[in-house]
Amino acid sequence: MLLADFGTSYTKLLEINEKDGTQPVPRIVPTRKLNPTFMADLATGHNAKRRGKKSINELIALAKGGRCLIKEPDALLLDCGSRDIKFIRYQNFEVADMGWNVECGASMGFTIELLESYYKIDYTKVAVPKTGFSVTCGVLGMSNIFDAVVTGTSETAAVAKFVRGIAHNAFRFAGSPDKLYISGGLCDNPLFLGCFPCEVIPLGRFVLLEGLKEHLRMKMRMKSKGTFLTLYPGSSPLMNKLKP
Repeated sequence: MLLADFGTSYTKLLEINEKDGTQPVPRIVPTRKLNPTFMADLATGHNAKRRGKKSINELIALAKGGRCLIKEPDALLLDCGSRDIKFIRYQNFEVADMGWNVECGASMGFTIELLESYYKIDYTKVAVPKTGFSVTCGVLGMSNIFDAVVTGTSETAAVAKFVRGIAHNAFRFAGSPDKLYISGGLCDNPLFLGCFPCEVIPLGRFVLLEGLKEHLRMKMRMKSKGTFLTLYPGSSPLMNKLKP
């Protein structure tokens, strides 16, 4: 069975052997390189309904995946993607709140990756700046970089201030917690992670795939008990209000 998290920029794939349950390491493919007819058996992400035989809402997949990976009863998970940001707040092992920001988080991850390529910056070698720009949108916020460069700031320093502004905007969106679990492609960006004014624990890029795996495990458990799965057993009422 092929599981897929169809992101805007990258698609994460995992093939599960249904006979013995073995799973190879997940792989990442640029979404633009996928064949137009490519389909997955179970999918989540922006193109899940179009490319998946069955699909699950992104917030549900994120919540399930995060719950599998986070062992604390109370925690806050922030997913930083190419196009948007999402958060899940857990309380006593249940989903207590969740949010999805497309407008103020617009193209956040995509813009950071674009700047890295355009200015040929290695984020692993850039120090966390002491100050940053006030950024509420990845696309519109780039004007701060151009203005700073014109006044003599180096390109690298200007981009670093931009990344810090993006991180602080995401931090406020998540409710300004003392501790934050982060998922998504920006987990691989040490500058971005270092700009958060709180403790940060990266979970990697495959949390939504973990959520798809948990969905399958739940179906198998319910099937073995002879129970028909209609909603999401063990999840909060907030989870059950979401469409799959």
